[in-house]
Amino acid sequence: MSLPVADHLMPRLLAICVALTVVAGCQQNQPVAQDDEVAHPQANASAQASGLHDVIETTPAYLIGISYPQAAAKYPPLADALQAYAAACRERLMRAVQALQGRKPAMPYDLSLQFSMVAETPRLAAVAASGSSYLGGAHGEPLEQRFVWLVAQQQMLAAEQLIPDAQGWRPVSDYVRGVLRDRMEQSLDEAGVQGEAREAARRLRMAMIEQGTQPDARHFALFEPVINADGSIRAIRFVFPPYQVGPYADGTQTVDVPARLLLPNVAPAYRALFGPVPRTRSQGSG
Repeated sequence: MSLPVADHLMPRLLAICVALTVVAGCQQNQPVAQDDEVAHPQANASAQASGLHDVIETTPAYLIGISYPQAAAKYPPLADALQAYAAACRERLMRAVQALQGRKPAMPYDLSLQFSMVAETPRLAAVAASGSSYLGGAHGEPLEQRFVWLVAQQQMLAAEQLIPDAQGWRPVSDYVRGVLRDRMEQSLDEAGVQGEAREAARRLRMAMIEQGTQPDARHFALFEPVINADGSIRAIRFVFPPYQVGPYADGTQTVDVPARLLLPNVAPAYRALFGPVPRTRSQGSG
């Protein structure tokens, strides 16, 4: 028998249900590479067999909503990784609930987590995890994670594998900092911030950008491939959660770094994932 849902919980429960519905609709309409041969009915059957089921839990103390992309079940190790991440997030929530020792929180704790397939080709499958977890306080904690599964190699692709040489992160860092600096200046222009207030805001945000984009694989651990129509990678989209390169109000930020900039430092084992890079004018003949 299902538990009755208190009136004050209904708006948040409905928000989680709507989020799950929107994610499911987006996944159904998501384009994939032209040479993708996966049939969605088979993916759905595989998902049911592997236990990739969406989750909704409601109690007076907490709410949980977790949504999975059914296509991920075609890759069991990837599906396992998604479930392990969700389980870790849920465990953290439940520890916080247990710490209440039966007391009712002012606002129910919650976990809202949506996994979505952001790229799928015969060579790779990439999943984005986004959401939030509220464990008390002024606002929820943002959740961001990325999973890039290589089909042939049967392994996850990590940033330190993609670019193994520490020096190879220098051009990535420089490029990302330039994009984020321009974006920051534009946001200050649009907000009409001038004078000393602008300089103070600029110093604060520049310090966050510099710190959060140090040329080290650890600062670029969250990424997803941007795919050409032929299934090759044309760019890598690096993902920066709130507080890494900007204040909480700026939300999650992303920067697409083009293949032409990445390829000179990409490990040889992964260069075939990228499409041909157009030659620059200096490389051309005549």
